[in-house]
Formats: sequence, structure tokens, C-alpha cells
Amino acid sequence: MLTRPKLTDRQQQILDLIQSAIARTGAPPTRAEIANELGFKSANAAEEHLQALARKGAIELVSGTSRGIRLRGDALRSINESRHAQFASPLAALAQLGLPLIGRVAAGSPILAQEHVDRTYYVESSLFQRKPDYLLKVRGMSMRDAGIMDGDLLAVQTTRDAKNGQIVVARLGDEVTVKRFMRNKNTIELHPENPDYQTILVEPGEPFEIEGLAVGLIRNTMLM
Repeated sequence: MLTRPKLTDRQQQILDLIQSAIARTGAPPTRAEIANELGFKSANAAEEHLQALARKGAIELVSGTSRGIRLRGDALRSINESRHAQFASPLAALAQLGLPLIGRVAAGSPILAQEHVDRTYYVESSLFQRKPDYLLKVRGMSMRDAGIMDGDLLAVQTTRDAKNGQIVVARLGDEVTVKRFMRNKNTIELHPENPDYQTILVEPGEPFEIEGLAVGLIRNTMLM
């Protein structure tokens, strides 16, 4: 029987920080943010711990992006089991969420309309600190530097409100987009996480609505 690599206290602290950031903003922290939060002298120290976590299978590192950190589902399951084994009941292993996968959204129709649902995925609730309502298939690379790539499945919690800095699913007229939300005095800005894309400015009176808040990310290959 294979034994799962044990995390050091510092590695567990960093993993908890990554999970917390994803739950709060929908994106993992940068190396600099990890270093600042945990009092490291440089981002290089954070990188060394991230490399160790990747070797142990707790995360996956995506090269070329400042937020290229992805949680691994198998690692989350083992961590959850080790933390709660002595309190677990047989029903705990069955705690799964049935999440509809939303494909292309037709213009002007509700995002959760039945015709938009490609299929339903059943995933463990322990993958998320905030319960999502659906998965949205990401199209394009405008959020690349937040670690959100074309083809990824974004876990979304339905809401009509968001705080500055959070990653949202927003409807602009007949189009649905994923961007980082910023509300100013007179306008709303939707920021990409890729310098090849421009910030979207929403002027007063323009058709705009927040559809949901990003609360996690799943690589499509994890569900195959």
C-alpha cells in the first residue's frame, strides 16, 4: 500500500493559505503575496516551499504565470481524510456536490437554463470552502495570469454582488465573461489577468449584471 507524503507544518500553512485565497478571491496568491503573508524575506523562499508541495502532489505549478498554482483533487482528499479521520462517519465520504457544467450561454437567456447544461459532474464538497452552484467552462486566455486557462472548469457561486478584487462571472448585454471586478465612483471595471487583453469599462446605464463569484477551479482532466 502506498503511503501519502506528509506535509510539514510550514507546507500545510502555505497550502491553507492557497485554499483560503482561492475561496476568497477565486484565484491563488502570488509568490510575493505568500512571502508577505508568512513573513518570508523573499518570494524565492515561497517558491521553494511551493516546489516541495508540488513534488508531494498537493499542488500543480503552471509555468509562465504569477498565480500559476492549482490544487490537486487527490491531495485535498488525503488531507481531508488525515485531518478528520477520527471524527469521520461513513457518510462523510459520500459528501458530493452535483454541479451542472455550463457550456455556451445563449444571448439573453439565464445562465442556468437547461439548454446550457452540457452534463452534471459529481465532485467532493471538500474541494471548496464556499459551496459552488455550477461549473462554467472557461473559454479564452484573458485570465491566464490568475491561473485560469482555456478549458478549465470554474466553480461559481451564484450571487448578484461582489467585492473589489474578486473574480466574477458577469453579463455584459448578451455576453458572459470572467474578469476581476472593480467598482469605482461612477464606473465598473472588469480587469483581465493577461496584458494582451484590455480592461472593460462599464458606464452607468449600460446593461450589466453579476452572475456569480468564482470560488474554485478544476482542471478538466481531473474529472475525466
